[in-house]
Amino acid sequence: MALWQSEYPFGSHYLTIGANRLHYVDEGRGDQPIVCVHGNPTWSFYYRAIVKHFRNTQRVIAVDHIGCGLSDKPQKYPYTLAQHIANLQLLWQTLDLRNITLVVHDWGGAIGLGTAIAEPQRVARIVILNTAAFPPPYIPWRIAACRWPLIGPFAVRGLNLFNRAALTMTIHRKKRLSPVVASGLLAPYNNWTNRVAISHFVGDIPTSPNDPTWQVLDNIERNLHQLAHLPIMMIWGMQDWCFRPECLERLAKHLPQAEIIRLNDVGHYVMEDAPEDVLSNMDRFLQVPAAST
Repeated sequence: MALWQSEYPFGSHYLTIGANRLHYVDEGRGDQPIVCVHGNPTWSFYYRAIVKHFRNTQRVIAVDHIGCGLSDKPQKYPYTLAQHIANLQLLWQTLDLRNITLVVHDWGGAIGLGTAIAEPQRVARIVILNTAAFPPPYIPWRIAACRWPLIGPFAVRGLNLFNRAALTMTIHRKKRLSPVVASGLLAPYNNWTNRVAISHFVGDIPTSPNDPTWQVLDNIERNLHQLAHLPIMMIWGMQDWCFRPECLERLAKHLPQAEIIRLNDVGHYVMEDAPEDVLSNMDRFLQVPAAST
């Protein structure tokens, strides 16, 4: 058994979507499930602290998008935001999830919030970690470089630079991740083939309104008001160079009822940099009466 598996002692569950299997963790029991949606280049391992903390008192689900984590990694697949939303929506419908506490981060914000807008009757609360749910106002140069023709795919899929750089560039308080945690974050992405979704997530970042994903993001932003009646907590690492504080402020304009927790010494990987802060605030937040669904 690999060392990282001791950090991830969960059973595997799968939903078959077409020719591919979507993997998810489903721990604990209860009728108010916590559903965690990851971004790029992470996977359900990123949410292991939430799963461990809450599984003794309620149901916790953490999904791996197709191409990510322990899900299948087809080489020819529509790795688009719209497809990831459709996949998550199908999972919610298949499991008939209701009274969801939705937890989102990075690309998981657009995927999870897009699904919540499509299935609003299923969502009771939302916890938002550094993310965006609107067309990108900027693309950081470190990510833009990964989109350069030839050089970008070679760096992301060949040298694994995107994933490896994330191990250090996404934390601030902790300075460095433990070797066990780092190996867990890297484990599903150990070769060119298995890094296909990482590359496509980068490539799916839209640069103009002519991009289909721009329109999907624009539609999500236009409909965020549909979630404005829900209890929402935003926990934000303020040292994030990717989803900078202006992303937080833009989301807050659409969700003015949200409670905002600013973690001034925390980077992008909030669950790696400050898991105790997230868990303590979630403990308190879950005592808030949920919206009726």
